[in-house]
Amino acid sequence: MNLIIKGHNIEITAAINEYVKNKFHKITDHFDHVIDARITLSLEKLSHIAEVTIHLPKADIHAESSDSNMYHAIDTLIQKLDRQVVKYKEIHYGHHQSDGSIKHKSE
Repeated sequence: MNLIIKGHNIEITAAINEYVKNKFHKITDHFDHVIDARITLSLEKLSHIAEVTIHLPKADIHAESSDSNMYHAIDTLIQKLDRQVVKYKEIHYGHHQSDGSIKHKSE
């Protein structure tokens, strides 16, 4: 998995870089088929904005969060992304289970 972290009007320090990588492990714990992730951190006036687009095998997922604190924006972003990844996983990997289908039920 490729993790690309970019800054727009903000310098990406080593602390922010490590914080994002540590938080992103939550996503990879739920779903390990993430191909790549592009995270953009930006500063506009008094608002810190965090955006991410992750590329999955059958779709792209985008999430955005803004807050007055960059770390809170990253936390909220990861929570939003986690909900979307879990929903994606349930839709694409949960409905063709052999033990739950009508075809494989014994009568």
